[in-house]
Amino acid sequence: MTSRIQQPSRPASSSKTSAPQRAAEPRAQEDASSPGATPKAAPQPRPVVKDFFDDARQARNAESQRHGSTFQADRGPAAARSAQRTTGTLLPEPLRMSAAAVPTQPSSRPGMGAMPYDGGTTFRVWAPNAQRVQVAGDFSNWQAVELQREPSGNFSLDVPGAKPGDQYQYVIQGKYGDWRWKGDPRAQDVTNSTGNSIIVDHKSYEWKHDYDFKMPPWNEAVIYEMHVGTFHDEPGWGPGNWQSAIDKLDHLKDLGINVIKMMPTAEFAADFSWGYNPAYPFAPESAYGTPDDLKRFVDEAHKRGIGVVMDVVYNHLGPSDLPHWDFDGETYGKGGSYFYTDWRAKTPWGDTRPDYGRHEVRDYLRDNAMMWLREYHMDGLRVDATKEIRMASGVNNPEGWQLLRDINDAVNREFPQKIVIAEDLGGDGGLTHPDGANFDSQWDANFVHPVRAALTAFSDSDRDMNAVADAIRFKYNGSATQRVIYTESHDEVANGKQRLPSEVGGWDAGGYHAKKRSLIGAALTMTSPGIPMIFQGQEFLEDGHFQDADPLDWKKKETYAGINQAYTDLIKLRRNWNDNTAGLRGENVNVHHVNNNDKVIAFHRWDKGGPGDDTIVIVNMGGKHLSNYDLGLPSDGTWKVRFNSDWQGYSGDFGNAQSFDVGGRWSGKDGMPASGTLNNLGPYSVVILSKDK
Repeated sequence: MTSRIQQPSRPASSSKTSAPQRAAEPRAQEDASSPGATPKAAPQPRPVVKDFFDDARQARNAESQRHGSTFQADRGPAAARSAQRTTGTLLPEPLRMSAAAVPTQPSSRPGMGAMPYDGGTTFRVWAPNAQRVQVAGDFSNWQAVELQREPSGNFSLDVPGAKPGDQYQYVIQGKYGDWRWKGDPRAQDVTNSTGNSIIVDHKSYEWKHDYDFKMPPWNEAVIYEMHVGTFHDEPGWGPGNWQSAIDKLDHLKDLGINVIKMMPTAEFAADFSWGYNPAYPFAPESAYGTPDDLKRFVDEAHKRGIGVVMDVVYNHLGPSDLPHWDFDGETYGKGGSYFYTDWRAKTPWGDTRPDYGRHEVRDYLRDNAMMWLREYHMDGLRVDATKEIRMASGVNNPEGWQLLRDINDAVNREFPQKIVIAEDLGGDGGLTHPDGANFDSQWDANFVHPVRAALTAFSDSDRDMNAVADAIRFKYNGSATQRVIYTESHDEVANGKQRLPSEVGGWDAGGYHAKKRSLIGAALTMTSPGIPMIFQGQEFLEDGHFQDADPLDWKKKETYAGINQAYTDLIKLRRNWNDNTAGLRGENVNVHHVNNNDKVIAFHRWDKGGPGDDTIVIVNMGGKHLSNYDLGLPSDGTWKVRFNSDWQGYSGDFGNAQSFDVGGRWSGKDGMPASGTLNNLGPYSVVILSKDK
């Protein structure tokens, strides 16, 4: 399939014409493109695209016009509002039928969507209230081909001559006799979110590096949250794309990252978005490139030993540019068969919560989850806002719990090595319990909120070290890897909040306090029990707040090269690259020293224990330099300094307090059998100790 990417790394502008409307709720930015988006480069030539959503007159033009023309008329605000839900046009009469010889029986081939076979394509679509369903596309000269009804509410047909790369649309006679064009809710590729569906052959891509890759054990994973549109781009272009992201994968490899968690990349309205407004959940975002471009990104990540986890959104759809809305002519007063049509329809992002009570809808979402793992060789999933799936308007929703279990059961059966992470932030251990939803891990509000509160407190006296201790030691169901821990994520650096350096330093986001305290957050993330995660740009002190049209400033990697080095050093310690901090990958933690007066905390991490395993982390969250500081140790002997965040190599304005190796003695302290004295502990600093094997 022809790439939509202008080489070497700039995308073609999409021909989308409708923009998502922002909701009033706090997370609305996740569901919409930024206002005032920067102008785009001239679009790359693409195959002819027929936009059948202008009006019925254009849809009824002569056969040659339908086949060869591109309808790009400005529909205006009223039409855009109408298209927000329907993404289709009512037709007063059906299309002319194709004269081509086609079967007159439903397909006997399994599967849903558009599925190529040797010599043709099987089309199968769920439309339980439709009277008739037709498909029209390049393969039929845009004349209608009648699909056949199945008892299940599906319509299907094997269509000879329909091949990968062909564009198509469904033409549906609804329950009350009206006809409309509709995109395929299971489209594997689209020209854009209001354009045509495209047939895709997933078997055509030749994987080059994938089969040599093995997902790291979860206790060794270090996650990097990436937004493809802003990860590597320049203002005025945009958005970033799969190729531009590939260009920076070596940076992540050098940093020590071994898992990328991508913000959602399923087709969304407009070109600039966080991605949490999926219009076509099965189709990769067309502004980022083709399905093969996404596969190439995964392949290149695997080549560098980096796994890829896809963020998926099942708590709502859209809310704009949805083919699902009023798909088959029966809305039930709301959106129709795909959606709840009672009080459960309401979400913070629009009244588009899928109807988890219908097995066809659960199958649709489960199939979507499995598609990313099967066809794109993703190494896991992050399921967005699961609290809005397992609950509706604050009320427990057993049907949502069933969907979550269905997804995890399917993944565990077919891909037990792949990770599924919940973003719930409700502190419910049932999400990661085998008798609950059975996720492998979940984002942990019990870490990020108290740690950020301590780091951003205005004065030292406001830092609660007991709350920090609780954040460090917290686990779900007694398992360290059942939580993902972080100080920055897309949610924590937007929606009224900023990146940690800006929260700490204000206008001086590159200043002493911003660097010092954000680095404490990084050290706590890499040394506490859990799966550590950083947000893109955090490693070189990116500031401000996250916007979907504001790309990372890669010049900061040179400006703050020392901070980037500090992150690299911490990640290497977390992954035990030097074989002397194995305890940071272990299950065990003991926060044995809490000094709320001087704002010092120390904790012991270990796996099996002993030299090369036991690791001590000492954190000074106060502004005072401390000398000859006594604390407990697991054993005697020489405890070597593996990391000192006050080193001037990380920043020239740091104090460079020289912390020497600590001699342990059998003299108990802090409930530990031994103790030692750290000669220097710099202000707002972290020191990590361990023993050689």
